[in-house]
Amino acid sequence: MSVADRLARNQIAAYAVASAAAVAAAVARPDAVAGFDAAIDPVLAVLLYVTFLEVPFVRLRRAFTNGRFVGAALATNFLVVPVVAWALTRPVADEPVVLVGALLVLLTPCVDYVIAFTGIADGDAEQLTATTPVLLLVQFALLPGYLWLFAGPAAAAVVEAEPFLEAFATLIAAPLALAWTTEWWAERSETGRRAETVLGTLPVPMMALTLFVVIASQLPRVTASLDRIAAVVPIYAVFPIVMVAVGRVAAGVFGLDPGESRALVFTSVTRNSLVVLPLALALPDGYALAPAVVVTQTLVELAWMVALTRAVPRWVVPSAPVGPSVPGPRVED
Repeated sequence: MSVADRLARNQIAAYAVASAAAVAAAVARPDAVAGFDAAIDPVLAVLLYVTFLEVPFVRLRRAFTNGRFVGAALATNFLVVPVVAWALTRPVADEPVVLVGALLVLLTPCVDYVIAFTGIADGDAEQLTATTPVLLLVQFALLPGYLWLFAGPAAAAVVEAEPFLEAFATLIAAPLALAWTTEWWAERSETGRRAETVLGTLPVPMMALTLFVVIASQLPRVTASLDRIAAVVPIYAVFPIVMVAVGRVAAGVFGLDPGESRALVFTSVTRNSLVVLPLALALPDGYALAPAVVVTQTLVELAWMVALTRAVPRWVVPSAPVGPSVPGPRVED
């Protein structure tokens, strides 16, 4: 068994250890970990680069043509999720800062570790990888409008376009272009093939490092304002329950196969906390609590991810199709 395979088999344990170490570091040395904020973007960029490397470009191109899956992902994340997010956040509607933090994360579908967890659950990680640029672009385009609608003009005004464009350039466009360049190099050079093999061992360590940096840097903010943040924990706990059901129903409506259906469930549930965190950190001083509200979602979601990697393939989307077959394009290996 290769090093990459061994790491993949034990990735949940690696993430648990990284998260526990981050909590311990944040509790023991809160001043020391505060400086980790600056490392979040670079670590995320490397994580997404090695994640994109896992799926060959030729298969990504085929996955782009799967209109049914892309349509299902867009419908669940940008038509259904906003309704669910609005309904669940009503208890914190009178806390503008908490509300903005919760909406920032709930309205944005994940584009990073959702791919890893989908793979663990035997979902179609390739199809989901191909869809991530679309998901990121659409969420950046729609988020200000949804914030204006759900939290008011003042909340929408604090979200500027520049951080979103920078996030897309540094966290999606650059890693994706570099991954394609690396693949091109590997196809034409023995050195490139060896480099690609070494890089193939990095997704799990990079995911663990990302979790460590994010949790360690933000946990002091969470604990310092626990009385205000506690109100969002039930919201974050209920959201996955609702969206698992929505994802399963949508998979049947769109006639997706089991692998695609599992991927749809995970993209419906998993939120973009790691990518929107830099955006939350860039908010004005009056919104200093928003990053802690975002990170709280990560902590709740990770517990759900461990459960869903087992529950989704066993009970939510078993091997049998979840809905009627609908003619359409397929992604072939």
